[in-house]
Amino acid sequence: MTCPSCSAPVEGQFCSRCGARVQPPVGYQYEPAAPQPAAGYVQPAPPYAYAPVPYVPRVHSHLKTLGILWCVYGGYRVLTGIAASLFLLGMSRNHFFDQFSTDGSFPFPFMAPMMGSLALVVLVLVIFSASLAFFTGFSLLQRKSWGRTLAIVAGVLSLIKIPFGTGLGIYTLWVLIPGQSRAEYEVLADHS
Repeated sequence: MTCPSCSAPVEGQFCSRCGARVQPPVGYQYEPAAPQPAAGYVQPAPPYAYAPVPYVPRVHSHLKTLGILWCVYGGYRVLTGIAASLFLLGMSRNHFFDQFSTDGSFPFPFMAPMMGSLALVVLVLVIFSASLAFFTGFSLLQRKSWGRTLAIVAGVLSLIKIPFGTGLGIYTLWVLIPGQSRAEYEVLADHS
């Protein structure tokens, strides 16, 4: 018998070269089994060809996890941003830097007024990045047609936020960048 896919000789139900299932013609009889070896002889296991593993779409299996991770990352950004802003606001108090020097010669007391405005800048940037993360997670969970593009942009932007942003960015790009991912996402997307 020969394999219909690759024309290799086949001795069982599956082709040993490509793994395709071979249907024997009607009335075909398999060759009889070889005689049993002598006692004590251990015969090596025959090489079996396994059926091909069914393809599981990458986007479909990772989309929900990716959306949830983006929402969690947005919450993480909010918490760290608020903590950083509160720290900078605390530093903007008068005489904050005087406590580090007993004789008042600490070199940075003139920076105290700038820390309040720096805290405001940090808070605005954190609100923007957290909103982008929440919006990305929402668009992936709701399977919006533009969600893939937004997630790729957010993934590239998050690569510089070591370690969590980098990990999430790499995971996002791994799931959504390949050529097949676009077609898979278009099938799953809500175009309404």
